[in-house]
Amino acid sequence: MTSNPVELDALTAAARAWADSDPDPDTARELRSLLRTLEGGEGTEDEVAAAALDLADRFAGTLEFGTAGLRAALGAGPRRMNRVVVRRTAAGIASFLQETAGDNWTPSAVIGYDARHKSKDFALETAAVFGAAGIETFLLPCTLPTPLLAYAVRALDTDAGVMVTASHNPALDNGYKVYLGGRTVKGPGRGAQIVTPYDAEIAARIDYSTPLGSIDLAPDGYTEVSESLIADYIGAVDRLMHAEGYPERDLDIVLTPMHGVGGETMTAVLRGAGFTKVKLVPEQALPDPDFPTVAFPNPEEPGALDLALKLAKERNADLVLANDPDADRAAVAAKDPATDEWRMLRGDEVGALLGRHIARRIAAGRWKVRGEKTRSNVVFANSIVSSRLLARIAESAGFAHQETLTGFKWISRVPKLTYGYEEALGYCVAPGLVRDKDGISAGVLLAELAASLKAAGRTLFDELDDLALEHGLHQSDQLSVRVDNLALLTEMMDRLRANPPASFAGSPVETAVDLAEGADGLPPTDGLRYITRDGTRVIIRPSGTEPKLKCYLEVIEPVGSADDLPAARSKARESLDAVLADVRVALGL
Repeated sequence: MTSNPVELDALTAAARAWADSDPDPDTARELRSLLRTLEGGEGTEDEVAAAALDLADRFAGTLEFGTAGLRAALGAGPRRMNRVVVRRTAAGIASFLQETAGDNWTPSAVIGYDARHKSKDFALETAAVFGAAGIETFLLPCTLPTPLLAYAVRALDTDAGVMVTASHNPALDNGYKVYLGGRTVKGPGRGAQIVTPYDAEIAARIDYSTPLGSIDLAPDGYTEVSESLIADYIGAVDRLMHAEGYPERDLDIVLTPMHGVGGETMTAVLRGAGFTKVKLVPEQALPDPDFPTVAFPNPEEPGALDLALKLAKERNADLVLANDPDADRAAVAAKDPATDEWRMLRGDEVGALLGRHIARRIAAGRWKVRGEKTRSNVVFANSIVSSRLLARIAESAGFAHQETLTGFKWISRVPKLTYGYEEALGYCVAPGLVRDKDGISAGVLLAELAASLKAAGRTLFDELDDLALEHGLHQSDQLSVRVDNLALLTEMMDRLRANPPASFAGSPVETAVDLAEGADGLPPTDGLRYITRDGTRVIIRPSGTEPKLKCYLEVIEPVGSADDLPAARSKARESLDAVLADVRVALGL
């Protein structure tokens, strides 16, 4: 494209027009710098070529709005996150809300934001658009975790919610999550993130063809939400913990918010629940949009918990709790008595532990259940890529269980949901408060479990052993293949469909399901699921939020007695390694 003078002229004209109308001086300056490199003869030949490619990428279409809302690198242009894209997106959402409400009511929305670069700017831009469009608009009073925004949608009974965050993405990204509630959505999806067809209906109203100046703004057209809402959330979460029979609070906790916005709220919740020995990792305690101590601000990433684990060892702490930067995910680490080494528990391990803990509290009458306190009103759920262990826990307790597509926008819509999780560190332990994953309420419930076990001379690892003895050892692993070219994801999925693997780790594939055709009553999604004769499961799918292919593996080993556990773990690890090797071959890696 850049070698064609006609196309290059069109590209630079588009960039100049954008810079001239851009309300943000930072991104306007960014574009003009690129244009000077292209047109002013200031750069080397390589610099000119790089500037042309950069502009071409920024203007190669528009940022796609979908069920994940928006998420992209910050910068100027229609394929980046910036005030222009946010203004047009907000106008599309406002149009959707007004058309949905018609003459029946005045639609309302609440907006929250984290501490990333430009988050508050994007929140204020959204509030100005909503206010001018006649939307009753509320703005959260400061940088807050995503669960607070999800809580506010239900607590204020608004028709929509917008959270400006890129969650655990790199520092140069930002994003835009959209929730629907109030009168726009009925049933269990009220207050949850958008799903199809709402995403398409909103996307159809985002118009890049009209002049930016035609979108009216009301900079003061919103009401700032009282900070009492934060106290209400903290109190509501703490009330989950204040149940008779679980008074133990003797636990030394190391907490890291990963440079995000969850530290103050998480600490307040823990202290309100009676946990007084809470030490924040000092280097990561305060919000910092540059995330200086981690290469990737995600607790799952190697090295992300190094500082927290170091502090835990120094303090001889009992537990490490970590949130991602917007605090909708929770991670936990503890010292494994078998190795005397600290390690982070996998998401599936935590999901099973929380499921068992909640099941026990329900059985003891110490957990609020929807409707009458009967097992028929309890539903556990997890995504299809998460472990099958939760289904066995639910069955043994007499509860219903449901699998959903990946993402809490689906998990949160399960009717009568009592508890739901997905392996990527997402847990919903209080769907009546937050219809989404919530790393804060999950974190304090994990602290309660760890404290009660400590009082009984047990650990989280003892609980995992008990689960293996009762239901078989469920061991999982993942392979992620990051790509620079999204077309490679399609090529790898096409390769698998054309040449399906016949076996994994020597066990023949007995069930192969193309999830794109729908399966088990689930909506179609791009993915493939294989189950072998020995129960090994492999699921391969493109990520919905990142440029990578994700492969989820699970093996199940029967365990006869506690003495058999070491051998079962060793065999499971060998099986997973063999499956990983076969997956790599199938993908052509």
